[in-house]
Amino acid sequence: MSPTLNNIVSSLQRSGTFINALIAASTIGGQQLFSSFTFKCPCQVGKNFYYGSAFLLIPALLLLVAGYALRSQMWTMSREYCCSCAPPRRRISLLERKLACLRFFSITGRALVAPLTWLAATLLTGTYYECAASEFASVNHYAVFDNVSASRREQILAGFPCCKSTPSDMIQVRDEVALLHRYQSQMLGWILITLATVAILVSRCLATCCSPLPSRQHWYWTNHLRNERELFEQAAEQHSRLLIMKRIQKLFGFTPGKEDVKRIRIPSCQDWKEISAPSLLCMGDDLQGHYSFLRDRLDEESEESKSEGIELRP
Repeated sequence: MSPTLNNIVSSLQRSGTFINALIAASTIGGQQLFSSFTFKCPCQVGKNFYYGSAFLLIPALLLLVAGYALRSQMWTMSREYCCSCAPPRRRISLLERKLACLRFFSITGRALVAPLTWLAATLLTGTYYECAASEFASVNHYAVFDNVSASRREQILAGFPCCKSTPSDMIQVRDEVALLHRYQSQMLGWILITLATVAILVSRCLATCCSPLPSRQHWYWTNHLRNERELFEQAAEQHSRLLIMKRIQKLFGFTPGKEDVKRIRIPSCQDWKEISAPSLLCMGDDLQGHYSFLRDRLDEESEESKSEGIELRP
């Protein structure tokens, strides 16, 4: 792949618009598959509304929760600013709180992409809305329902989405009611899309106007947070691997991947008990944190003097 193409792909991956479009496309595809294989309107009195509403709202709610839960920034913010169980730290300034609010609104905006896309796609399709609203259709102006009892009318209306148990003289009414529900559902879908678009535009304007930082400094701060997170994760992974390799060397006498293994050590029962309880703590006034997942029971000198290795000869 050429360097120019690599730069284009990298910029698209970092672009929030590209990520949001990818999430929206995945949600639409999932909604189509979900509707094709799982949704079957019960067409029974008292069940259509709850069944259709559940398929319309519950997946959107789950996508919203997942949108928050899958963002590490959300957990970092809740730990830094919201969790009262955390140990006392430095005093948080007003500027930091304002910037945290901007980050929260940014996270919320991205978390709302999937649920709003789900609601818009399902409303534009109209299947769920037609099932949920079938029992509440107004058919008083149709003459064929004049001599029909209330209970029989409810049964007929509940069976409209399934196109079954419909008398021949009411087929035209069923088609007109279905068209009306599709119209209402699609209108709600377009209204939702319009409101979401306006809300995004207004929120971006408010975020720009209400930011305590100038535009260039805000852009720098946003990129700084992203780079800080990426570089810290890389450094933390490398540091943790090196530290654990050192502990494994002390525990077993060699490190994974080492071809020339001449000296190994048999861990004792006490060694296994100690490494079963991780100690990754840095709390309180302790100046030296305990960051050893595989903890040492003895120093290197005492360990060598107490336990001799086993020589492996070819």
